[in-house]
Amino acid sequence: MATVFERKHRIAVLGGGPGGYEAALTAAQLGAEVTLIERAGVGGAAVLTDVVPSKSLIATAEAVNTIRESAMVGVQAFAPGENGKPVRPEFAVNLAAINKRLIAMAGAQSTDMVHSLEDAGVRIVQGFGRLDGPNAIMVATSEGEEGTDFDRIEADTVILAVGASPRELDSAKPDGERILTWKQLYDLTSVPEHLIVVGSGVTGAEFASAYRHLGAEVTLVSSRDQVLPGEDSDAASVIEHAFKRSGMSVLSKSRAEKVERTEEGVIVTLSDGREVEGSHCLMAVGSIPNTHGLGLEEAGVQLSDSGHIRVNKVARTSVPSIYAAGDCTDFYPLASVASMQGRTAIMHALGDFVRPIDLDNVASNIFTQPEISTVGFGEDDVREAGADGHNTVMHMLPLSINPRAKMIGIKEGFVKLYASRSSGVIRGGVIVAPKASELILPVSLAVLRRLTVDQLSDAFAVYPSLSSSIIDVSRALHVRPGGNE
Repeated sequence: MATVFERKHRIAVLGGGPGGYEAALTAAQLGAEVTLIERAGVGGAAVLTDVVPSKSLIATAEAVNTIRESAMVGVQAFAPGENGKPVRPEFAVNLAAINKRLIAMAGAQSTDMVHSLEDAGVRIVQGFGRLDGPNAIMVATSEGEEGTDFDRIEADTVILAVGASPRELDSAKPDGERILTWKQLYDLTSVPEHLIVVGSGVTGAEFASAYRHLGAEVTLVSSRDQVLPGEDSDAASVIEHAFKRSGMSVLSKSRAEKVERTEEGVIVTLSDGREVEGSHCLMAVGSIPNTHGLGLEEAGVQLSDSGHIRVNKVARTSVPSIYAAGDCTDFYPLASVASMQGRTAIMHALGDFVRPIDLDNVASNIFTQPEISTVGFGEDDVREAGADGHNTVMHMLPLSINPRAKMIGIKEGFVKLYASRSSGVIRGGVIVAPKASELILPVSLAVLRRLTVDQLSDAFAVYPSLSSSIIDVSRALHVRPGGNE
């Protein structure tokens, strides 16, 4: 009697960033036949030109700032002269060496990811892919290539994880030398004399903060009343104050009309006619999804007006056999969300147990100095809830009264929690602090597991510690028997 072999489920993943990588790895571990198509390198922009190098640059800037502000705890980072004043710095910033390290580290991370995929049995194809209907991807060795050397990869399930690219304006075209996108910053060999950052969203704020602490004069052009529009207003206020305290010039309610290159730098012309001169300009005006020319419309995949792929809570598109993950979708543009989408898509496609993604549980972080971490319900949600928002209570505690913060010289920041007035269930939180990204986890767990403020306050925090402020806030929100009416 002949043996009948069941054919493996074939999965084709287009894009090797966090979403595509997680999808490919999960699928291979679950026994599927997996092909990953990537044009630049495994890890995608997140590893090669975005998250890994940018956060590494920011960490370096933090180290520089720690040295610079060490005097407040009694450590001199300078050689004193006869009058006790500094005569020269004891440290210098070598941006060429920093950027060389960042790029090498990103490359090493990409190589590690390749090895993980290969060990799991994933076939990796280098090239440019586009959909050929709902169950196939055509791959060319170069973008826009015509001819017969396309490789057609058929699949039962297709995962799209093609990411996004910096948005470019016709009036401020990046040249890679003076007018830059965030991907081009790593070609700089020295700290800019005067960096003008156009855009005060997350990307603009993070790089403005980093380069100011690396020693550059920085001007941040913000079209809004406050930096970081859309973020918690108390948190944004702390960051803007920190920016100005560091010597950064923040131009609020100022829209950049155009950016022109001069012989020695750039001129940014504002909509009110003012001109700002600098040595370099970083354009941080958002991103656009890499969805053009992928054959999405022909395959029946629905897109938003902005070109993002519409997906549901299991990362499925309007076409049953096609899923999407990451910045190319209409979900949160976070690497952690992309990874979760990639894993969820595979679990759903293979019929495994899957928990739909709940964006209310997503923790995010802005890597300024100090950092801003948020999770769950926030002030915008309270306003949008209207009358229903009255059942939500909030308490905020400044870090300046925390004993650990005093010891290490932290003067700015806070912990804020939102909870149900009647039940005490924790609905969200905001932390502004150095390494806030490391402090938000207990709040994330509380939101995920619907813990009450009393349950959280029963936990023992180390004394002294910054995390004890989380416990202090939860205790302040104690719900008395019968409710806090």
